[in-house]
Amino acid sequence: MDQVKIGRFIAECRKQQNLTQMQLAERLNITDRAVSKWETGRSMPDSAVMLDLCRILNITVNDLLSGEVVSVKEYNEKNEQLLIDMVKSKEEADKQLLRIEIFVGMMCIGVMFALVMIASFAAMADWLRIVLILIGFLPLLVAAPFMLKIEQTAGYYECAACHHRYVPTYGAVFAAMHVNRTRYMKCPVCHKRSWQRKVLTKE
Repeated sequence: MDQVKIGRFIAECRKQQNLTQMQLAERLNITDRAVSKWETGRSMPDSAVMLDLCRILNITVNDLLSGEVVSVKEYNEKNEQLLIDMVKSKEEADKQLLRIEIFVGMMCIGVMFALVMIASFAAMADWLRIVLILIGFLPLLVAAPFMLKIEQTAGYYECAACHHRYVPTYGAVFAAMHVNRTRYMKCPVCHKRSWQRKVLTKE
């Protein structure tokens, strides 16, 4: 989606309705600064106000996201392109989340390894060794639930039996045996247990 194009389109539609930025903002219960950010392409309208914005400007959501009035003939083609863009955006966001997960995991393991090595080889009291080892494990324990949440929500898992792709529950991911990004889980469609690999696309 071209935010600058969408912003210009919002400005044009607002002027066609003889509304100032302030008047449009008041009707949407937001600030005129938010409207200004939309029109300059610095941000997009939230989903909470999108329908009201389209109603006030007398356009469709498809028009808004396309940055132009879409004719009936072009409607299906634009719809398909918007869906493709949304899927690509999700895939990129999921890739970024998985990269963050790897980075956080490596950092936590690095801290843990460094502190355990210091506790093992440096001269110090026994109680201090125990404290250092516990501190070393702490970042990993704190980060683990967030990393697991990323594993659950980023992308999909593909059943090896029926090839259905789905987002499992947090509990299923937590309880599953795993090797890297492959987990042994029960498919919600065929109900068979198999080693299911992580994939980024739905189909």
